[in-house]
Order: sequence, then structure tokens, then C-alpha cells
Amino acid sequence: MAEKKESYIISTIVEHKPGVLYQVSNMFRRRGFNIETITVGESEQAGLARMTITINGDEKTVEQVVKQLNKLLDVVKVSILDPEVTVTRELALIRINTPNAAVRSDVINYTEIFKGRVVDVAHDSLLVEMTGDSDKITAFIELMRTFGVKEIARTGITALPRGMRSTKLE
Repeated sequence: MAEKKESYIISTIVEHKPGVLYQVSNMFRRRGFNIETITVGESEQAGLARMTITINGDEKTVEQVVKQLNKLLDVVKVSILDPEVTVTRELALIRINTPNAAVRSDVINYTEIFKGRVVDVAHDSLLVEMTGDSDKITAFIELMRTFGVKEIARTGITALPRGMRSTKLE
């Protein structure tokens, strides 16, 4: 019986220097693992960056990914985050077709309901910023498809454990 595939969030602390993202993504490519989302940014520690990677797979796959990541010289720490005790957020920019005042008003109302923000207004479109969990953003995008979605840019998930749990170096 095959193991169930599910989504995993891997948080890594890496050296904040050129080529590290390439090393990590190349390791995934060589091993035939697919990255669902990846975000990278400087961390609270000088010279280090936090990389959040989501993958779909079974326990065996994620264990293999963690082992391979730990072998990379520029990877300092690897943690698998428990979704039950992790705060995840994503940012999306969505350009929505608004050919008239009625549609524009509807889009603005839906944006407010979803706690988003209109960040740019053009003659025939609105650019909306939406932050939250991935399901919320996906639901908003699906709702906006009835109006016509012109462009979407999504950051992917970034995450930290809740409370006193930490992925930083001690």
C-alpha cells in the first residue's frame, strides 16, 4: 500500500550569499523532487537567510529531502514544521478586470470582505494585494475569475512556528 502524499513545510537557515538558492533548487532537481513553493529572505541573524520550502510527498520523501539538504555546505539548519503549530502566510497581487463602475464596486466590496487592499487603480482594472493563508488567497482568486483575472503574482508560503518553538539557531 502506497503512503499518502501530503504537503510538508521545510524551514531552513542558510548562508545569505550568492548561489545558495541555486544549490538548494539544483539538489531538488537532481533528486527528482518538486518544489511547490519556495520563499527566501534575510533572517534575524546577520549573514543568514531563512528559506521556506513546501513540497508534496510521503514521509519517506520528506526524510530524504531533509537528509540531502543537511549535506549542502551552505545549509546551516533544517526543520520540518508541524502545520498544527505553524503560522503560514502568503502574499498575492491580483490584477482584476473592471470594465465599469458596477464591477469595480463589486471587486472593491469582495476585497474588503477578504481583508485585502486595492493598491493600484487603472482605467479598466484594479490591482489587489491579498495576504493570508493559501486557501484564502485561492478562494479570492477563484471568486475574481468571474470578473476576469488579468495577472497573478504569488509569493509562496512563508512560515514560523507558533509560541516559543523556534527554527533559529540556538
